[in-house]
Amino acid sequence: MDTQNHQLDAVKPYVIGVDLGGTNTVFGIVDARGNIVAQDAIKTQAYKTAEAFVEAGVVCLTPLIAQVGGMEKIAGMGIGAPNANYYSGAIETAPNLAWAHDCVVPLAQMFSDQLSSLNPHLSAPLPVRLTNDANAAAMGEMAYGAARGMKNFIVITLGTGVGSGIVVNGQLLYGHDGFAGELGHVTMVRGAEGRPCGCGRTGCLETYCSATGVARTAREILANTDRPSLLRNKPADEIESLDVAIAAGKGDEVANEIFQFTGKMLGEACADFAAFSSPEAFIFFGGLCKAGDLIMRPIVESYNQHVMPIFRGKAKFLVSGLMNANAAVLGASALGWGE
Repeated sequence: MDTQNHQLDAVKPYVIGVDLGGTNTVFGIVDARGNIVAQDAIKTQAYKTAEAFVEAGVVCLTPLIAQVGGMEKIAGMGIGAPNANYYSGAIETAPNLAWAHDCVVPLAQMFSDQLSSLNPHLSAPLPVRLTNDANAAAMGEMAYGAARGMKNFIVITLGTGVGSGIVVNGQLLYGHDGFAGELGHVTMVRGAEGRPCGCGRTGCLETYCSATGVARTAREILANTDRPSLLRNKPADEIESLDVAIAAGKGDEVANEIFQFTGKMLGEACADFAAFSSPEAFIFFGGLCKAGDLIMRPIVESYNQHVMPIFRGKAKFLVSGLMNANAAVLGASALGWGE
């Protein structure tokens, strides 16, 4: 931080970091050393409109802000969200958000207006900045996690969808319009056989390798075969990726096959990504990573099989160095300091 920011810290020693995911939105109050001093969450999809979501977010944040001394102690807010445009501060047609699916939501301005109204005596509106949720995770890994000291790496988030944050020469890749790096929407299966994706296309990586994609693979196998599996102990429409991981850990053949299929496709995708930026590491973040070697081993095997020889053996494959949602919350919080 520069001198001006250090002076700001003395008066306003906290920022708000927000990880807006397809399932949950986590709010954290973060100090200048990267400690999350207060945290809470709401369900992202529980609200029909962006206005209702922001109102619920402010209600969630109000007691957290009070814990650190009120709005006069908050220097800014950073939000990591799907389809977030860093340049405009808006979420634009996010396929996994019901209240932003087919519209542009000026989320940064909406939160700034609502939070600033909590203290009408503030000298200026609260600065709120927005970036892609996977970009926020990448910022968190670079500052606090597995990517410390790295200048070229790719974070891949495996959650409700598949996101990515690409860092090249120490800088996040945004492109000319703020939307560069949507690796979850590269086409892996072309033609009519590709699964439909929320983005409006078919065959996207996200439809196969997200947590929801893993559950869909499980349902397809169970519906199209009569193979025995522990997964049949649960109604098909209730199967989640966690159920697949538990079954695989118990040696279930179908569940292990699902992870092999998922890992193989992720490895193939990473092999293509390497040709673009030659990263020092691929860092995986999200609930699906809790499966450990069940998912990581087939990723690495598939990558080595499909990557160009000049890149083989150079990239590390790592799981996030930060627990749970902290990477995205901490990364987003960096935006709150104005960095």
